[in-house]
Amino acid sequence: MQDEYRTVARAGVHETEINRSRFLCALAPAATEREAQEFVAAVRKEHADATHNCWAYVIGADASTQKASDDGEPGGTAGVPMLQMLLRRDMRYVVAVVTRYYGGVKLGAGGLIRAYGGAVGEALDSLGTITRRRFRLATVTVDHQRAGKVQNDLRATGREVRDVRYGEEVTIEIGLPDADVPAFRAWLADATAGAAGFELGGEAYGDA
Repeated sequence: MQDEYRTVARAGVHETEINRSRFLCALAPAATEREAQEFVAAVRKEHADATHNCWAYVIGADASTQKASDDGEPGGTAGVPMLQMLLRRDMRYVVAVVTRYYGGVKLGAGGLIRAYGGAVGEALDSLGTITRRRFRLATVTVDHQRAGKVQNDLRATGREVRDVRYGEEVTIEIGLPDADVPAFRAWLADATAGAAGFELGGEAYGDA
């Protein structure tokens, strides 16, 4: 697994005009290829009257799935430059759709490549990006008496408390960088006089 990846901070649309053609770049985070395809379908439906709805998406922290479409523009002048812009910016789990309303002036192959790639770059600048880092899920089990102090101490030391469940004991789910696990075990044993349980879970990504 990659240690971190970047994705778009939020879904949104950025519009630009080039030689009387309108270019609307819709960007969204997408956890799966299906989500990306559904977003493309939704934008195509919304702009069914547009000249072109070209798209590109990158799924996987290691960019394992990459797809693009020129949607009727000359081959390699729309989808591929869009995809290249996403990859150049190290974007993952993201989908981009550039909708073009033709304004009567032909841009030529070079102009189209610059327009479609540029529309994605401008949209990324406008909407912003976030970095997500890999961490281990871990579960701390502690008695009710110590639970409040442990939670406060976790937050005070910058640990991300993801979930708290109350039963016979209190179960606190946290996220830890792999490298911090040994030091955290020692800290927890010291903070609770060895009374807390600690169990490592799977891996996930969270905001850096």
